[in-house]
Amino acid sequence: MRHNRLLTACLAAGLALTAAGCSAASPGAASGSVTLTYLTFETPDLTASFWKNSIDNAEAKVPGLTIKDIVSPNTDRDAYAKQLQASGQFPDLLQSITPSTFAQAGLLKPYPQDWVNANFLDPMGNANKGKVYIPPTNSQIIPMVFYNKQLFARAGISGTPKTWAEFTADCAKLKAAGITPIELGGGDSFAAAMPLTGVLSVDVLGKDPNWLRERYAGKVHFTDSNVEAAVAKYRTMVANGYFEPGALSVSYADSIKDFTSGKAAMYMMGSWFLGSIPKAGAADYGSFLTPADDGSVVVPYAVGGSMAISASTPSPDKATAFAESWSLNPANLKTLIEGDGAFPLIKGKTLQDYGVDVSQVYQDSYTYVLQNNTKVSAIGWVTNDDAMPSGLNDDFYAAAQALFNSNDVAGQMAKLDSEWTTATQ
Repeated sequence: MRHNRLLTACLAAGLALTAAGCSAASPGAASGSVTLTYLTFETPDLTASFWKNSIDNAEAKVPGLTIKDIVSPNTDRDAYAKQLQASGQFPDLLQSITPSTFAQAGLLKPYPQDWVNANFLDPMGNANKGKVYIPPTNSQIIPMVFYNKQLFARAGISGTPKTWAEFTADCAKLKAAGITPIELGGGDSFAAAMPLTGVLSVDVLGKDPNWLRERYAGKVHFTDSNVEAAVAKYRTMVANGYFEPGALSVSYADSIKDFTSGKAAMYMMGSWFLGSIPKAGAADYGSFLTPADDGSVVVPYAVGGSMAISASTPSPDKATAFAESWSLNPANLKTLIEGDGAFPLIKGKTLQDYGVDVSQVYQDSYTYVLQNNTKVSAIGWVTNDDAMPSGLNDDFYAAAQALFNSNDVAGQMAKLDSEWTTATQ
């Protein structure tokens, strides 16, 4: 989930090239055998070995099917899928892409709704226009606030803050004790935007969960006073020196190292950070949510999943059978749970059923997913109907970087409104 990007209008240019489909059945398709292509990606956790094993396991459940693995050369799988589509090579199956624009262009086949309803806790969590193009197998909270219990204790802080006032008071105590309150990693724009995502999700979407859809309708704007007031909280955090010096020069990778080595007391990051907590010292870490003024609990939530299916695949039945088998395989979820901090959403399963080795902070964090609470779309991260227009995620992240060195909250919000208008024309 962490590297998804929305598509641009370039997709439309390629669509004309392959209206009837880009994949071709293997020579043996007439006799019931078929070869399908599958776009994947590799990370330190999702290795080539992981993909081979997961493909072999699902492939074995579909007689006559052979899967050809295509590995994305970079983290922007949407962009690479676009390139493949424009050259007539759109894959039959595509892992962890952003489905919205592909679906709007008629390139994806939805999953059977009865299968989705039967197997997942949040069946419409990542739906687009009432259809599910990627099974909602897992979820993330973006961001959570992770904290170092030893550094809290050193500053005389017991427990976690329940309100925004308590949160900023704790930041002041940490700073007074010579401890950097919050690690940022602002050299990567998405990481710089984590505090902004938190305050907007809580203060704006927490009060109006339909805000993003209302923004599409022109009923609300980034320049509205409630939005600017939330953004001002982030700006105040910067002005008060609650982030590490030179935060815009710290990369995302280095921010993980800095926080886990005790250089800061808190870290606002997506729940995938749970996979990076050192096992040897996991008991030293805890988590909480971005606090609201009134202490209410608001969960900035994003539902992810496995693979999309091309609408033009030559064997939709086999493609669907493979995708369903892969999506429900506990071994695949085990890797995502342990390595990427994913919160599973398959019905009838407990953590024990996945055979995972997870920390207490993971288990505590997962309770937010299972509880009946206020869940809102994590702005800038979701891929459902609350997804921002193409390109706006990056503009939103860039605004967070700009506000690190500028007091011009109104100007940055006006710029976002202008960019929204341009992207939706």
